[in-house]
Amino acid sequence: MKVRDVMTPDPVTVRVASTVSEAAGLLRKYHIGGLPVMDGDRVAGIVTETDILSLLDTGNLSDDLWLPSPLEVIEVPVREFINWERTKRALTDIGNMEVRRVMSSPVIAIDEDSDIADAASLMLREGIARLPVLRDDKLVGIVTRADIVHGLGASSGEKS
Repeated sequence: MKVRDVMTPDPVTVRVASTVSEAAGLLRKYHIGGLPVMDGDRVAGIVTETDILSLLDTGNLSDDLWLPSPLEVIEVPVREFINWERTKRALTDIGNMEVRRVMSSPVIAIDEDSDIADAASLMLREGIARLPVLRDDKLVGIVTRADIVHGLGASSGEKS
């Protein structure tokens, strides 16, 4: 079975200059875990939920705040307020960041005429869950681990 037999054709994409907020909106809208990132008609990279979540590291939050004992009652709320303010700033900065700064690149892709066993092997070796599918270096689809599993089930006669 070939990759073209199990891939999703014409995948949802995002541009390199799009914001992380736009990319996250597309991931949510289409219930998908990753998007090919396009620079013109060339696949420049891929952005995934993991890439976006990794941006949420707000650095060292203030877990070492100490106040004198009469004020211990407000220590936790103050610490949480400081942490929340840092988190809000980080989320605003992340949302406006261009996808090109977050995406994985160079992209690992596969040709549509490749066997699904080759796609599965590549995903396992690289530790990734999806591959852009190319025809003559142009994006024609995307294949995920789930697509391969469904393809294998279909080829063995399993009903959906």
